[in-house]
Amino acid sequence: MRGLGDVDVVDVGFISDAQEGATAAERLRVAGCDLIVGFLTTYMTASMLVPVAQRSGAPVLLINLQPTERMDHATFDTGAWLAYCGACPLPEMANAFDRAGVAFRSVSGFLEDDRAWARIARWVHAAGVRGALRHARHGLMGHLYPGMLDVSTDLTSVCTQLGGHVEVLEIDDLRVRAAAATDAQVAERVALTRAVFDVDAGVDPDDLAWGARVSVGLDRLVEDFALDSLAYYHRGLDGEQHERLGAGLILGASLLTARGVPAAGEYELRNSIAMLVMDRLGAGGSFTELQALDFTAGVVEMGHDGPAHLGISAARPRLRGLGVYHGKRGWGVSVEFDVRHGPVTLCGLGQRRDGRYVLVAAEGEVVDGPHLSIGNTTSRVDFGVDPGEWTDAWSASGVDHHWALGTGHRLAELAAVAELVGLEFVAV
Repeated sequence: MRGLGDVDVVDVGFISDAQEGATAAERLRVAGCDLIVGFLTTYMTASMLVPVAQRSGAPVLLINLQPTERMDHATFDTGAWLAYCGACPLPEMANAFDRAGVAFRSVSGFLEDDRAWARIARWVHAAGVRGALRHARHGLMGHLYPGMLDVSTDLTSVCTQLGGHVEVLEIDDLRVRAAAATDAQVAERVALTRAVFDVDAGVDPDDLAWGARVSVGLDRLVEDFALDSLAYYHRGLDGEQHERLGAGLILGASLLTARGVPAAGEYELRNSIAMLVMDRLGAGGSFTELQALDFTAGVVEMGHDGPAHLGISAARPRLRGLGVYHGKRGWGVSVEFDVRHGPVTLCGLGQRRDGRYVLVAAEGEVVDGPHLSIGNTTSRVDFGVDPGEWTDAWSASGVDHHWALGTGHRLAELAAVAELVGLEFVAV
């Protein structure tokens, strides 16, 4: 399929009767597909594809792409017409799938129809996210941020609703790996940091070296536990080693996030998962919350103290030295930037009263304007409505107070992800 990126395809060939459908279903079941695509080349009975839909255990997409925009009515005989007859069985398939309890989705068009291929690509990209979630290993390190009732997550619910695995880690798992980093590795990480960031003159060299050491240890942690994402928090007291580790994580977490291993602070597991979703869609996905409303400019200011997705920065990111992090204890270095200007999408993973997850999204545009210089990622987002009204609607959606901010307008893709994963979807 054109323009769909890196996908693995299992081809079970042409299905012409119910027996062949059952054989194909078994092959696809064993393959563990994230999406099954059926091409309706002409009229087919539902008995050919219902076994595939029932037994494979994967979402099914039916494609009805006729050869050209229209038939040549003056010259076509019955054989030529049948090549355009993929639309005929589509209602039959939909009816049978519904009665079998199988969700139905389809794309109709013609072979050179860019709109149809864009819709197909949307489903394939969503299937890639479904696969990433099914096989993901999410790290959760430290302890819950005291008092944040919205971010508390039942770990079993992650596995049962999304798939994958949550690896519970101790802050000591990072401590021993940071301690094992060699001076050469730390110096190399400092050099990388200076190559990636504008390092503010206020950054203490010792704090930079400590952040680099923690970054090296964090890389080893991710490698040792084969993590695809990480959420962390540790409070600590009076400058002891665990507090220093918690305060030293932002540099390494930002570098990891830019490499496709999203990391979120404040123990926000569902937010690191939302960041993973956005990253796998190619949108980046940076750790974000509300900061303030600008009623004069009509924008919502949002961001966080890191970690940030360096790949979506509007300019070269800045590393700033801080004595206080976003109201937390600790000191060291933090990341500061504005997300690339233009269309953006917010993606959050909330939880309903009955425990079910809800995928919440909104589209807006990052615009230029003043920013605080306090070591936070901050973006000014225009949603095209009064910022107060938008904030009320967003807050009522069921989203946590953290989410992922990514580039591009992604509502349609996220709606497809929600459908394939089996989540409620709310667009604000």
